[in-house]
Amino acid sequence: MNARTRIKVCGMREMAEVAGVVAAGVDAIGLIFVEKSPRCVDRERAREIVASLPPFVDAVGVFVDQDAAEVNEIVRYCGLTEIQLHGAESPAYCAEINCRVIKAFQVKESLATADLAPYGGVVCGFLFDTFHEKIAGGTGQTFDWRLLQKMSPLRPIVLAGGLTPDNVGEAIRQARPFAVDLNSGVEFAPGRKNLEKVRAAVAQVAAADGAALRLSTGLT
Repeated sequence: MNARTRIKVCGMREMAEVAGVVAAGVDAIGLIFVEKSPRCVDRERAREIVASLPPFVDAVGVFVDQDAAEVNEIVRYCGLTEIQLHGAESPAYCAEINCRVIKAFQVKESLATADLAPYGGVVCGFLFDTFHEKIAGGTGQTFDWRLLQKMSPLRPIVLAGGLTPDNVGEAIRQARPFAVDLNSGVEFAPGRKNLEKVRAAVAQVAAADGAALRLSTGLT
């Protein structure tokens, strides 16, 4: 088990809110570069946000089926640490990217470890999100976390999909991810983070980790 579940808050756009979520104790912030997303951020603002981050807080770019050369240019210009790919990007595409890649999968009952295997050598992690026929992420809905218990991925798991301060602890208990990805569940409007909810979610993650540690060591 992980000693501590890492936390990312995605869809960041406002500098003051970035400072607030960092102060709350998150490990990474997400910047969405998908034009049709209401949380899309332009390159100039993204670059300013990344430059404002303290050491050991990662900046993660989010992309969907975009040209690899364009993605690499945004990575370079903005100084991104990792990227998440939420489309139909192939392992060969992932290998073209000049930073660490997290490949996202929408979870259906048919999803199996074999679907992940071709990506094992070219990504640093897998993100699991709620399935939706029309959109690649940001549904605000959860999925059956028990479906991940049958998976044996070769890379760390990031859990996404409708996570809130009220359910993130149970999500960690069931799925035991390496990290959780928060977005709409800690907002008061698309792209605007509710810092009270962020702090509450961080506290619930810590509580879930503490309970798991006590259980694993036989302490109560």
